[in-house]
Amino acid sequence: MAPDSSRPEITTESRTNLVGLSRGALSAAFAELGEKPFRAKQVWHWIYHRGAVDFAAMTDLSKDLRLKLEGHFVVARPTIALEQTSTDRTRKWLVQFADGQKAETVFIPEDDRGAVCVSSQVGCTLTCRFCHTGTQRLVRNLTSSEIVGQFMIARDSYGEWPTPTDARRMLSNIVLMGMGEPLYNFENVATAMKIIMADDGIAVGKRRITLSTSGVVPQIHRCGSELGVNLAISLHAADDDTRSVIMPINKKYPLKELMRACREYPGASNARRITFEYVMLKGLNDTPAHARALIKLVKDIPCKFNLIPFNPWPGTAYECSDAATIEAFAQILWNAGFTAPVRNPRGRDILAACGQLKTDSEKLSAKARRTRDAAEAETAQQAWAEKAASV
Repeated sequence: MAPDSSRPEITTESRTNLVGLSRGALSAAFAELGEKPFRAKQVWHWIYHRGAVDFAAMTDLSKDLRLKLEGHFVVARPTIALEQTSTDRTRKWLVQFADGQKAETVFIPEDDRGAVCVSSQVGCTLTCRFCHTGTQRLVRNLTSSEIVGQFMIARDSYGEWPTPTDARRMLSNIVLMGMGEPLYNFENVATAMKIIMADDGIAVGKRRITLSTSGVVPQIHRCGSELGVNLAISLHAADDDTRSVIMPINKKYPLKELMRACREYPGASNARRITFEYVMLKGLNDTPAHARALIKLVKDIPCKFNLIPFNPWPGTAYECSDAATIEAFAQILWNAGFTAPVRNPRGRDILAACGQLKTDSEKLSAKARRTRDAAEAETAQQAWAEKAASV
């Protein structure tokens, strides 16, 4: 069963966080305060175009209005628990949310641009055998605020406010390939991506956004029709037996159904091809026979392949295919007319490469949450008493 995506947006001190509200929800919140729609448009511009983190910076609003807004709302990002930069310049953030849960976000830079890899869940509802995230059970869905917030803290880190033009922006692309299965959190992912795509804000176009799914067939068409973003399929095998072993979701949505959904994906064409991601696992899915089966499987689908050398993580039982084996596999696909680049692993030294993301967040029982919250409250009270005593 898919996780509940109706979880309300996180509030801070009983004030609603404006980050992550849809344009309609933002306007409705302002209307409840008796403010006209153009005020919501002004605040939207400050949050998503200029990167403002508080109302004091919104200088085209009156002082009285800024104080009024401050009494009801906040403009809050997630916090950064840890930031690491790889020797190859890949940067990873361990992002902490208001309830203490964590997810990881990664920026993969190129010479003049780069992609931010965003998480959609804390942990993952799937248990793909080759994926480190899959060893961490699902804690919860991320809200639209927490999804948008990941891209915003990446922009904070690189100083990309106000929103630069496409020609000058380093953080040019978004890939929903981080922790979690985005199509099991579609409502929040969709709200976040619509905010990010809005021309008068962050303004990352849909052609620069790629959503990767392990194959949640019922939501694939909806993704194309409502968002129109690029689609990537985490495939990794050309037959049901192998794929079901390494990706248990295949038992629910086998390859025949998945390929049908790909053939029917709105907007797919030779100009906008579906990407099939294929992690190379030694002795499991990397033979010439596997390559030929893959060619047959994707017949009549406008597509390309992304061959991914397996990135090891502590405790894994899998090994990466040899370089020569990967090149031979790629050549078979190339000879059949498919683009099949071999992905250059990035950020391996900080466990930021594909399939390596994981946090220490755990799903707590109601009793454990109460115990944690009480301990945090006691600590805060002690800190406040010590501060008061020192005055």
